[in-house]
Amino acid sequence: MGNIMSKLLRASLYTTACAVLIACSNSTPDTATTDAVNETMRVSDAALSAAAQTPETWLTYGGDYKEQRHSRLTGITKDNVADLGVAWTFDLSTGRGVESTPIVHDGIMYVTGAWSILHALDAKTGEEIWTYDPEVAGEDAIKGCCDVVNRGVAIYDGKVYLGVFDGRLEALDAKTGAVVWSKVTVDQSQPYTITMAPRIVKGKVIIGNSGGELGVRGYVSAFDAQTGSMDWRFYTVPNPKKQPDGAASDSIMTELVNDTWGDTGGWVTDGGGGTAWDSIVYDEANDQILVGVGNGSPWNAKIRDPEGKGDNLFLSSILALDADTGTYKWHFQTTPRDQWDFTATQSIILADLPLGENGADRRVVMQAPKNGFFYVLDAETGEFISGNNFVPMNWATGLDENGRPIEAPNARVTDGEPNPIFPGPLGAHNWHPMAYSPVEKLAYIPAQMIPQLFQDNQVEPDPDAYWNLGYNLSAGIPPEFPTGTVDAFRGFNQGWLVAWDPIKQEARWTVQHDGPWNGGILSLDTGIVLQGQREGDVSAYDAATGDKLWTTDVKSGALSGMSTYEIDGEQYVTITTGWGSAFALSAGYGYKSAVPPQVGRVVTFKLGGTEIIPDKMASSIERSPKGERFGTPDQIMTGLGLYSESCLVCHGPLAVSSGVLPDLRWSYATADKNEWTDIVMNGALSENGMVSFKEQISPEGMEAIRAYVMSQGHLAVKNGEAGK
Repeated sequence: MGNIMSKLLRASLYTTACAVLIACSNSTPDTATTDAVNETMRVSDAALSAAAQTPETWLTYGGDYKEQRHSRLTGITKDNVADLGVAWTFDLSTGRGVESTPIVHDGIMYVTGAWSILHALDAKTGEEIWTYDPEVAGEDAIKGCCDVVNRGVAIYDGKVYLGVFDGRLEALDAKTGAVVWSKVTVDQSQPYTITMAPRIVKGKVIIGNSGGELGVRGYVSAFDAQTGSMDWRFYTVPNPKKQPDGAASDSIMTELVNDTWGDTGGWVTDGGGGTAWDSIVYDEANDQILVGVGNGSPWNAKIRDPEGKGDNLFLSSILALDADTGTYKWHFQTTPRDQWDFTATQSIILADLPLGENGADRRVVMQAPKNGFFYVLDAETGEFISGNNFVPMNWATGLDENGRPIEAPNARVTDGEPNPIFPGPLGAHNWHPMAYSPVEKLAYIPAQMIPQLFQDNQVEPDPDAYWNLGYNLSAGIPPEFPTGTVDAFRGFNQGWLVAWDPIKQEARWTVQHDGPWNGGILSLDTGIVLQGQREGDVSAYDAATGDKLWTTDVKSGALSGMSTYEIDGEQYVTITTGWGSAFALSAGYGYKSAVPPQVGRVVTFKLGGTEIIPDKMASSIERSPKGERFGTPDQIMTGLGLYSESCLVCHGPLAVSSGVLPDLRWSYATADKNEWTDIVMNGALSENGMVSFKEQISPEGMEAIRAYVMSQGHLAVKNGEAGK
């Protein structure tokens, strides 16, 4: 890796992150109908089953039940894609992270922004029909690991289903936005959130939750789509006392799972993690639901389960559950005894590949999870068929014949010394949806490389801390870095669009991006794949070769999954844009071209479109310290450690913000001890998401953090990095 890279990696504190510290603008829900509203055709089970055959709509998160994100529409071709232009734009309600894939049916688009605010729009013109704001409390933002995002909705039988950030699942009337029913699906006293799009399966709404970094126990639930009553629940990790829960998971916990966990450790008090926070797929052929399961809590397996008895099922696994009862059918664990945040919640795609006897088609499950391996499994049994790494890695050297990773000797970081691991916790592939083309038989992966320095804490987690990862987040960081450090960090972060052959388990072609954290993929039957990029471009590529066919600047982060639809014979492609989410908050410092404040938008294209996307908003922040540097070297070092534990995941490593939340180096509050105390200790900005930290930080620690942040501001001046 080289000495320089090793030294700089010791400062790359990239964690999946983030509470939030700016206000939610909660407006009164507008549920009135307008003349623009047509009678919404009721989406049935049969319609969802046939979604791939009705490409003029986009009925579910991944396009159809296979979640291939592949459209059979043929209006946009390689010959005319260069004529794509903006058809319309719509400003969302906030300027935070936007991750929603728009759903389109009967000429109406249903799309969410930050804070779970839902909009119904005319899909041809972008005119607003109604808006529903669930009025998430600002202080609930601290419960989120990765911004106040929402990935979208489900539609079914005249209703729209919304997973709300604070743990509610709600059914709304599709015509008016009026709430039909609302159910709290989590213990709201714990740091649970919902960021995923619900899925509809056989009259049930399937939903999971988030919170694995903050100490919760994961599960997935099915609710009756008409009444909101719960049909079944499956826990992904054991009951802390290894007792039955009266849930669909009880039998398999006794038979298989309990023995893979010890009887003591952080998991007993912190829930164990294993949240199902994104990928849920219905496999019609086998009448089963496939669920991607997340990381352990705490991350550090020595602290989470010190007895070390087993693999900690079902962390970082793909689970197959009976669609009617939620009972266990099979599982495949991608990262046994995970301790690197290598979730298996990433896109799960179903396909038929010629991998059977004599080249016959075999129904398979494909996934490219955080750990960097691409897996192909038998859909009926979960049997491992093949796998290979799709990015460089140093934590494992390959897979054995059963698909189990062969861990590198230094991967577990058990000697107390800092060790850079790649891929890091943000993953070789995160939430950004991948796609699959049945025409090219290629999977298209938004791949990346964001290394992480791990150092074993060697201590029990603090039960009062918001983040109990079990690792020392300030390991190897000196109080001052030389000029150019931030730019140097950028060089270690890589991003690619990878066209992956799942049969040969190798890349067919690769496009290098300027950095990581790029958008989801859309595949078209006409041999085109489209992807947005973190810094604002949306581009079309030849699906067979990777040649770029078209690109345009949408003037904000283009991270979401795209969808496509047809109205009056015209094909549209749509994407939501905005700057925020985990990378922007915790690791995106130094990436200035997408820095907000930017209003999140829906940007919709069609051939010959002539609309103009509004320009980026200019920053009005004066990039200079507002007070004098103070503090002894020891105090500043103490502040560095406390900042890394409590502030880094929101305000950025080295106190360098990406612009989503306030950059504390330039804040007047940092220069004023009384104002700083009022915010940090007394919760003066709780409604904005900045809750009180008086239970986590002493007054002396609070002042040490202020000294460190102020020193970082003056260091930026010294290095010529302020005022830019």
